Amino acid sequence: MHLRPPPPRRLPPQDMAGLDTAEQHAQRLTYGVGAVAGIVLVLLVCLLCSRRLF
Repeated sequence: MHLRPPPPRRLPPQDMAGLDTAEQHAQRLTYGVGAVAGIVLVLLVCLLCSRRLF
């Protein structure tokens, strides 16, 4: 006896405009966090180099 699985159910519709908006906000947040981390690292390197020179 061979059993047939039921057909896959339909997925709910997606809000493409909402997904695009959420992706843009997430990308801005990622770039902002990266910029802040970069600035902190540059300041830390400058501080460490200045302490080593003097």
